[in-house]
Amino acid sequence: MNEQTLNLRDIHLPDAISWWPLAPGWWILLATIVSIILFIFIARRIYKSKQLKRDIHSELQEIKSTFQQTQNKSQLAKSLSVLLRRASISYYPGAKNNGAGLTGQQWLTWLDNTTQRSQETRQFQSDVGNVLINAPYLPDTADLDFDAQALIEISESWLLTKHKKTQGHST
Repeated sequence: MNEQTLNLRDIHLPDAISWWPLAPGWWILLATIVSIILFIFIARRIYKSKQLKRDIHSELQEIKSTFQQTQNKSQLAKSLSVLLRRASISYYPGAKNNGAGLTGQQWLTWLDNTTQRSQETRQFQSDVGNVLINAPYLPDTADLDFDAQALIEISESWLLTKHKKTQGHST
């Protein structure tokens, strides 16, 4: 028989392999990559969110160690006042009134109002907390008579506890 008489078709190759749907191995690799990226993003966010607390704690420890060496109450009160104001700006960055610009009793009231402690305790408005009103304006040689340890404790309590989320808190 002749080739022309057989009426055969030409050889056809199969269609090319499609990239979709993906094989199970690719799905596992994709899920692993997404999980790693998500884990890094969340871990970095947690680390950054706790950086402020670490910085404040470090500066507070430095203030406490300086006071233990010098026993200078005036310098202690000044340093704590500055740290409290800087922390208030950091804790309430978008607030219309973040407290740092307040003076006198308004400043102490704001400190007491922004802590998560019980509202019945007005620690900054006590005799110990009142030192924060005048101490920043006195010379380092001023002889102040107050309970330094109590001032450190209430400042540390305010600095290292959670704060109320009040945007534009008014006094």
